[in-house]
Amino acid sequence: MRIRKAILTGGGRATRLHPITTTINKHLLPLANRPMIFHAIDKAVEAGVEEIFINVNPGENELEQYIGDGGHWGIKIKFFEQTGGPQGIAHVVKEAEKFIGQDPFMFYLSDNVLLGGLQEMVEEFIRGKFDCVLALSQVEDARAFGVPVFDQSNRLIDVWEKPVNPPNNFAVTGIYLYGPKVFFEAFDHIKKSDRGEYEISSIHSYFLKNNYRVGHKEITGWWKDTGKPDDLIIANGLLLDKMKEHQFPNRGSIDASAKISGKVQIGIGSTVGENVVIEGPVIIAENCILKNCEIGPYVTIGSGSEIYGAKIKRSIILDNGLIDANISICDSLIGKGVKVTKKNTEQFDSHRMILGDKTIIEI
Repeated sequence: MRIRKAILTGGGRATRLHPITTTINKHLLPLANRPMIFHAIDKAVEAGVEEIFINVNPGENELEQYIGDGGHWGIKIKFFEQTGGPQGIAHVVKEAEKFIGQDPFMFYLSDNVLLGGLQEMVEEFIRGKFDCVLALSQVEDARAFGVPVFDQSNRLIDVWEKPVNPPNNFAVTGIYLYGPKVFFEAFDHIKKSDRGEYEISSIHSYFLKNNYRVGHKEITGWWKDTGKPDDLIIANGLLLDKMKEHQFPNRGSIDASAKISGKVQIGIGSTVGENVVIEGPVIIAENCILKNCEIGPYVTIGSGSEIYGAKIKRSIILDNGLIDANISICDSLIGKGVKVTKKNTEQFDSHRMILGDKTIIEI
């Protein structure tokens, strides 16, 4: 029994990432200068998945335009709308029943980023003939997650959704494997939670209380649910670290006065001008201009961006940004088309800013 099908999430509103996500789908935010959901697709394909079904918000086609039909990965990808508004992630799976049929499948929340692979988890699912396998990861504070409950013999007996007092520091991550038909059987027996959603933890709790075979596998390596800007910046840095030297080609032009060290990727049509210092890992996309600035480490810069005079570390800058000021920027997420420019006055005031897409700031 192989896992050939997967459901990936592409909907939701990502309010914790506002204002950035008011004008871009969260799953298209760049990590290592690739849309976040591309990393999830990579992991599913590496694990043997051949067909992927992605849910989208009603009326949205942005994801489909970016991702296409799956030909880039050598698989098939289809998109479906989650009807009736947001009703929880278990409802997302229910909406995909017509695609999954009676086959086993993977369910992957696309805002989960991991460095390791999923092959071992899939192999354990097949070898153990489980109805379900949950991926677990240790976290500092489990209150924001589904949490596994073990008895004194360390046997998994329940899953609690966002408990006030977690029984341990394990989180059920957003990566799940299910056997034929079992998810849809369980869905018909659960009810909406107090917050009006069909919780995925209710599915797993039903399994455990009705003698389904539920396994668990601790994720090896690093895992993060990228629900907040800080999470994205951390994930961006770790993915940059993991990339190999050959993934950092120079396809742009570099002035003789520029100083570059570490792993640095420079896109086609980009210019690294005079007095630029870059400390990798750094990715600079296509058609960018950099002059008199210091970049890195752990910075990704979207296509069409221009940077003059600034010092930037551990930050994600989306497409078509303009930063033209003697300013130090660190641990920041800056949206598309944002402009940060010098103020035409000698008066200086301090500023605190949360910058969304198409913002213009004069300093």
